[in-house]
Amino acid sequence: MKKIKYLLFIAFSAALTTSCNDALDIVQEGELYPEGAFKTVANLRSYLNGDVYSRVNNTNEIAFTSVFTDEVGIGPDNGGQNLEEHRFQLNPTTGFTANLWSTHYTLINRVNRLIKFSDLVTPANDAETAQKNAILAEARTLRAHAYLQLLAFYSTDVSDPNALGVVLSDEVYDPLIVEPRLRVANSVIYDFIEQDLLFAENNLSAATDYRFVTRNLVNAIRARYYLYRKNYDLAKNYATLALAGRPLTTSAAQYNAMWRDAGQGEVIFAASRPSGGTWSNIAGTWYFNTTTATGGAFHDMGRNLFNLYAQNPTDVRYLTWIDATSTVNSNYLADINYVETDVLAIDKYPGKTAQPLRNDLKLYRSSEMALIIAECEVGGSTPNLAAAAARVQSIRQARGTGQTTPAYANAQAAWADILLERRKELAFEGHRYIDIKRLAALAGVQGIDRNITDDALQNVPLTLPLSDHRFTMPIPQAEVAGNVTIQQNPGY
Repeated sequence: MKKIKYLLFIAFSAALTTSCNDALDIVQEGELYPEGAFKTVANLRSYLNGDVYSRVNNTNEIAFTSVFTDEVGIGPDNGGQNLEEHRFQLNPTTGFTANLWSTHYTLINRVNRLIKFSDLVTPANDAETAQKNAILAEARTLRAHAYLQLLAFYSTDVSDPNALGVVLSDEVYDPLIVEPRLRVANSVIYDFIEQDLLFAENNLSAATDYRFVTRNLVNAIRARYYLYRKNYDLAKNYATLALAGRPLTTSAAQYNAMWRDAGQGEVIFAASRPSGGTWSNIAGTWYFNTTTATGGAFHDMGRNLFNLYAQNPTDVRYLTWIDATSTVNSNYLADINYVETDVLAIDKYPGKTAQPLRNDLKLYRSSEMALIIAECEVGGSTPNLAAAAARVQSIRQARGTGQTTPAYANAQAAWADILLERRKELAFEGHRYIDIKRLAALAGVQGIDRNITDDALQNVPLTLPLSDHRFTMPIPQAEVAGNVTIQQNPGY
C-alpha cells in the first residue's frame, strides 16, 4: 500500500538455483532476492516456494475470530492476553487488524514481484514455458485467495459489488514514492480475482501435492468466492467439483491423523509449517507451552461450543479436539472459581513431534465444500431443503455423531442448522466471524453465543447486535497514517 512496501535487495541465496519439489523444502519465510537473481525458470520456482508460499498464513483470521466471537473463554493462565478483543474492543490500532491486513498485502506484494521479474526470464523451450506459466498460475491463485480474505474482513458487505472493498495493488511500486492509494469497489476486486483464477485454470500443471496450489484448490477458492458473493449456483458447481476431487474423510483415524499432520485426510490446501525453523506456532494462539490443561492455557474452549460437542459423546471432534487433560466441571455455573476448575483444553492443533504448538495451516477442506453445497441448496435458484439437510447430515455421519437427518420446516431453519454445523466443524479455522456476519440474520439467531463463564468477569457483554459495525474490521491505523486519503470503515 502506499505503504504496501516491497522489501528489496537482500542477499541472493545460492539455493535459488534449485527447484523445490517437496513442501518440506519450502524456504524459511523472510528470504528475498534482488532483481538480478531472476534469470531462469528454476529461479522463479525457488522464489515462489521460498518467498511466496511462506507468506500464506491464516493465523490472524484464526486468532482474531476465536477470541472475538464465541470459540474461546479466558483460560487459567491468562495474564491479559487478548482481553480487549475478547471484550469486543476493536479499533484501528488493534493488532489483529494490522496483522491481517499486512499479512495478505505482503503475500500480494510478493506475487506482484514474481510476476514483474518473470519478464526477465526467457524459457529455453516449450516445456520451460509451461513451467513458467504454471509458476505464475500458482502465485496468482494465492493472490486471489489473499484478496478474497481481505474483502471478507474489510468490506462492509462482500456480496455487494458496489460496496467499498480494499486497495487494489497490482504492480510493484517504488517504495520511495509516496502516493495516495484509495479503496475500490468490490466489483473491481472481483474482476481481479476472476482474472487470476482464470489464468490459473488455464496454466496450472497436474500437480496434486496439497501443500502447493492445485487445480482443486482453484475450485475450492471459487466455491468460497461465489458463496460470499451469494452466487449460489456457481458456488455449488465449484464446491461439487472440489468435493469430488477430495471427498470427506469418514475414518476417525484418518481425521485425527490429518490434524496431527500425519496424513492429508480431507485437506484441499494447507500452508506447510515444517518442524524446523522459526515459523509461527498456530496453537500459540491459546497456549504458552503445550495443548494441555496445564500447558499454559491463556484461552480454553468456549463453554457453549464445548457443550455442543458434548451432546454427542461419539462425535470424533469431541473425542479429539478437547484434550484428555481437560478438567470438565459439571457444576461450572455455580463455581466462582470456574476459570481454574473448568479448563477445556483446545487440542485441534496438537503440534508436531519436535514442535508441540506447530501444525500445518488447513486453509481449505472438503467439509467446508460440503457445507457450501448445503447453503447453495437453500439459497440457490431452485431451493431444495431436503438436499441441504442431506449435506449437513453427511458431515455429522462422517464425524460419528449418530444423529438422524434433519428435516427443515423452512429456509430459516435450514440456515440455522447450517450455521450450527459450520460452527462445530470449522471451529478454530477462522470462519466464525465471517459466518455470523453472513448467516446469523438469515438464521434468525443472535450470532455470537457465549457462556457467562467465558470471561473472568461476569458483567461484560456476551454478544453483539448483528448490525454492529464491529462485524467489519477497521482499516489499520498504520495504513491510515501512511495513506491519509484512504477511506475508513463506518463506526471507527
